[in-house]
Amino acid sequence: MRALVVYESMFGNTRHVAEAVARGLGPADAVRTVPVTQAHEENLSEYDLVVVGGPTHAHGMSRESTRHGAVEQAEKPDSGLTLEPDAESEGVREWLDSLPAGGGKAASFDTRIDMAAVLTGRAGKGIAKKLRKHGFELVADPESFLVDKQSKLEPGEEDRAEQWGRSLAQQAASGSEELR
Repeated sequence: MRALVVYESMFGNTRHVAEAVARGLGPADAVRTVPVTQAHEENLSEYDLVVVGGPTHAHGMSRESTRHGAVEQAEKPDSGLTLEPDAESEGVREWLDSLPAGGGKAASFDTRIDMAAVLTGRAGKGIAKKLRKHGFELVADPESFLVDKQSKLEPGEEDRAEQWGRSLAQQAASGSEELR
């Protein structure tokens, strides 16, 4: 099975989750992990499964204004945050909006603060909605991976993401005769 994991990350948490999901999906030669800024170069029809993830900002997917706010947060003295390259560039929302109609199997995830989803929102739900709009079949419900109030990934979340990746691989393969 060939899989593509596309992610948007501000402080590295979503990247770490994406890399863990990719490890769970299968061998490195069959799974490609790319930041959303490089996703335009990918032909999605070449993949059996596309997994898309991003951080939860203001109850959903990031916007230009919320990405700018994250940069400002990281630039504060003693923030302890390190920005990912291209943190203020196009995000998952814009990339998904630019996709042509297509299809295939997909899944979505987000990172969000460790609080009730009703309070934080979940970017993964919006990502899933946009994937369905573009003709993708979701193989799993959107998944959230948690960060603490200092924007650090909670202990055990990378392991959980890897396990989720293994589960996605099984769900994507079940019932499909055409997987490579």
